Amino acid sequence: MVKQAQKDQELVFGVNSIVELLKAKRRKIYNIYTTKPFPKAWNDVSKLLPSYVNIKYVTKDDLNKLAQTSDHQGIVAFASPFQFRKKPFETKNNKFLVMLDSIQDPRNLGAILRSAYCTGIDGVILTQKGSSPITATALKASAGLAEHLEIYLAPSALSVAQELKKNGYSIFVTTLQKSQSAVNIDFKLPLCVVIGSEGEGVSKNMLSIGQNITLPQRSPDISYNASVASGILLFWIATKNKLI
Repeated sequence: MVKQAQKDQELVFGVNSIVELLKAKRRKIYNIYTTKPFPKAWNDVSKLLPSYVNIKYVTKDDLNKLAQTSDHQGIVAFASPFQFRKKPFETKNNKFLVMLDSIQDPRNLGAILRSAYCTGIDGVILTQKGSSPITATALKASAGLAEHLEIYLAPSALSVAQELKKNGYSIFVTTLQKSQSAVNIDFKLPLCVVIGSEGEGVSKNMLSIGQNITLPQRSPDISYNASVASGILLFWIATKNKLI
C-alpha cells in the first residue's frame, strides 16, 4: 500500500520538477516512486539521485493517487519543504524583482516563475494571503525552475512594496487602468514589477505605490493572460537592461 507524505514532506512530480530540485540541492528527497518498466526520462532523474533516496516501484494507478493527477510523467517524489528566502531583498545584490499580488492559479504561478528565471530575475515576492502556494502543480508549470529562484513570502503586497520603495527600488505596477505604456518607459534598476491577479488585477491600494504601466494591446476590452503578460514585460525589461 502506498503511503501519503508526512507533514514535513511535500509532493513533487514530473521529470523536470524533480531534476531541477536535485540540481538545485536546496532540499532533500526522501522517497521517489516510479514504475517498471521505467518511464522514458527515468535516466535524467536517476543519474542525479543521491544514494540515500528510497526508490519504490508502484503501478501507474498508485502514482495517479499519490499525485492526485495523471500529469506526473511516471515519477512522483516526496521532499523536504520548499525553501523560501528569509530576509527581504536588498538593492546591492537583488536589482531586478517581481512581486506577484494574489496570483491564484498554480499553473499561472508556475509559468510566471519560469519566465522569471529565464529573464534573469534576482528575486520573487509572493503574498501570504490570496495567493496560490508553491504546489507540485506550480513547480511542474515552472519546469522545476522555481527551485533555483530566490522567493520571499511577504505578509502583504503593500507593506513589502513600501519597504522596497524606502530602500531605493522603483516600483512599477501593472494595470489596465489609466497608465503609461511599458514600451515608453526607461526601466532603470533597481526595480520591482508588480503583477496582479488573473481576475481583479493588482490590489487597489497598490496603484498609488508606484508608476502604473500597461502593455499595449489590440483592443482596450481585452487583456493578456497574467502569465503571458508577465513573460512579455519581464523580457522587455531584461533586454533593456542587457540582463539576457
